[in-house]
Amino acid sequence: MTSIAVVGVSHKTAPVEIRERFAFTEGEIVSALGGLRSRCAMKEAVLLSTCNRTELYLCPASDAAVVAAGEALLSEKAGGLVGGTTQYLYCRLGLKSVRHLFRVVSGLDSLVLGEAEIQGQVKTAYELAASVPAEPPLAGPVLHRLFQTAFAVGGQVRSQTPVGEGTTSVASVAVELARKIFGDLKGRQVMILGAGHTARLVGEAMKRDRIPRLVVANRGYDQARDLAERLAGEAIQFDQMPVALAQVDILVASTAAPHALVTRYGFRRAVGGQRRKPLLILDLAIPRDVEPEVGGEPNVFLYNVDDLREIVDETLSQRQNAAAAAEVIVGDHAEAFAQWHDARDLVPLIRSLRDRWSDVREGELSWLWQRLSHLSEEDRGMVEAFSKRLLNKLLHQPTTRLKEGVADGRGAEYIGALRFLHGIDHTSSPVGVDGHPGPLGPELADESRRRGTDE
Repeated sequence: MTSIAVVGVSHKTAPVEIRERFAFTEGEIVSALGGLRSRCAMKEAVLLSTCNRTELYLCPASDAAVVAAGEALLSEKAGGLVGGTTQYLYCRLGLKSVRHLFRVVSGLDSLVLGEAEIQGQVKTAYELAASVPAEPPLAGPVLHRLFQTAFAVGGQVRSQTPVGEGTTSVASVAVELARKIFGDLKGRQVMILGAGHTARLVGEAMKRDRIPRLVVANRGYDQARDLAERLAGEAIQFDQMPVALAQVDILVASTAAPHALVTRYGFRRAVGGQRRKPLLILDLAIPRDVEPEVGGEPNVFLYNVDDLREIVDETLSQRQNAAAAAEVIVGDHAEAFAQWHDARDLVPLIRSLRDRWSDVREGELSWLWQRLSHLSEEDRGMVEAFSKRLLNKLLHQPTTRLKEGVADGRGAEYIGALRFLHGIDHTSSPVGVDGHPGPLGPELADESRRRGTDE
């Protein structure tokens, strides 16, 4: 199974100052996906961009030019980097790419093991690809099946293993860090810069500590007001942010801005020179909302998403033990998906095999009729019926063994060998849609459901 690939960068391969160079806004994702198809033979694609990873899923990826185009797209976004971008990028093909996505959605590849936020972020990325006006759709039958299966795997991992118990998100780790620095958060004033999902999670966690004041600032005031109402806080206009910054004890920054919103110069103006009481800044944004130089100011403690690695989660040991059970779930579903994927080629391949040798049979009969022109119509009919029976018997065992090979997980190997031995090209492709038998036929569709691969 080599038709799926993922190329990307993550917290495991690059620090935050590099990852932010690869970050895409939603508008940039739509534009990038829309233009990628014109650069290569890619038919389907999904682009995921979060604070900890940017990944491009591609199909079909059997052509090296498709993977190269995906890598080029990410490299162009990052711009010029010392030493180039390939040192930070990874590429996984076939079954490895499937396992990777299932691990990502399950929180097994996250900075915080078992985090729950990533599943929603992947779903948003898939829906964004599905919304791109393109024909055929970018979220086509293969990636649709892949991502829907991934969401089911993530749900199963979280419901059947304790991998997600305890501190399971960047937001909750950030709040834990605030408690470690200040102790009890009672009496501490908090400002949230941004109004997205992560900002909401942090705000909800801090409100449980009964902080006396929570201020929300965002470029879109309506969104700030909505979040403030949800958190029983107050919304302020974005240009009031510097005034509030001088008053609060904790700043949580989590916007989608393409550049820093809190600069060293702006911070000094806001606090009137030097900060006199401690200020904790949790910069959870990619690209970063706060210039790193702000962390060098007196009484300022600045942490970004990579710094949260150092926060020790007391439930981490328990969740690491649970990860083994989660990996089994991931592996089982990845193998099942591979079987479904290989089976997509099975029926059109068998049809092509029969068509090829039927053409040979008819050609040989034409040759025979020229030499046996004296045969009656009845005799001709008997010879033709014999030729069909012979062809069916000759093809019966290869097709039966081929189906067995797909069921045993060796479909790609057998399909490739059969194509090579019988000279069948790759032009035939299935056209069915998930949820319908399509080219698999009802028998293979039922078999797929029995194996637990249908959603």
